[in-house]
Amino acid sequence: MPVVVTGSIATDHLMTFPGKFTEQFVEGQMENVSLSFLVDDLVQHRGGAGANMAYGLGLLGLAPVLVGAVGSDFADYDAWLTRHGVDTASVHWSELKHTARFVCTTDAVNNQIASFYSGAMSEACSIELAPVAERVGGLDLVVVGPNDPTAMVRHTRECRDRGYAFVADPSQQLAWADGEMIRDLVDGADLLFTNEYEAALLLQKTGWSDGEVLDRVGTWITTRAADGVLVRQAGAEPIEVIAVPETKPVEPTGGGDALRAGFIAGRVWGLSLERATQLGSAVATEAVEVIGTQEYELRREPFLERFAAAFGTDAADEIAAHLPG
Repeated sequence: MPVVVTGSIATDHLMTFPGKFTEQFVEGQMENVSLSFLVDDLVQHRGGAGANMAYGLGLLGLAPVLVGAVGSDFADYDAWLTRHGVDTASVHWSELKHTARFVCTTDAVNNQIASFYSGAMSEACSIELAPVAERVGGLDLVVVGPNDPTAMVRHTRECRDRGYAFVADPSQQLAWADGEMIRDLVDGADLLFTNEYEAALLLQKTGWSDGEVLDRVGTWITTRAADGVLVRQAGAEPIEVIAVPETKPVEPTGGGDALRAGFIAGRVWGLSLERATQLGSAVATEAVEVIGTQEYELRREPFLERFAAAFGTDAADEIAAHLPG
């Protein structure tokens, strides 16, 4: 049975500011911010958290099923994802709205300021998972990624009601969601993904402690940028995995989605938590060394050589048994 990835499908408009955002802020005037940043470049790429994760899973040979909502401008994007191993037959096409847009500016120290237009994504709440399960012969795992909030709640509740194992990845939606919604999105998840800031936000808004979160989820994976990844389970020792060193960091957007794809693929392959996390770290590094969230490739031999350099030959041999050619 396949992995189903629900989440945003968007086009990314990415810009680079050569200075630091913080140097433009005036102390005492933060309530009256009005700034314009002269950027060096503008590139447009395929994106959206759901599509990014599905792309990574497709590269790893899992043939994921993407579930989300798009506009009539999706045809070329659809062909791209299909060519890279993603099943798009359960994507909803809007008759009225454009595919969502993500506009992001990154400064010289990788701080980011971004805006998101939901567009057709607002119709994702009309999608039910049961027909998807019937079409593909059942669901092994459902990723509930950042999406239209109503859709995220609906997909999460349907997973609990129908007994589908699910991944909670509320990500950017934690910033505005209230504690009740966040508790609803997290409770009962097999996997929970956050970065460090999102982890703190989740605790603050839900009123839960770390232990109370771990009592409600199977595994909590927290990404920590250059400090690597922390993996926790109730009653078990934490696992810490290094970030695979970058040789040519270019654009951090999409690194987290690539890490999730690698981790989930590793667990579907039956790898240990540590090995799956190492795979996620390695895939994430490949993603951030190119501009665009779906421009990286996973060339088997170079990838395994790099993996072995970071984690050892035994670990690389274990990955090699599953990695597509």
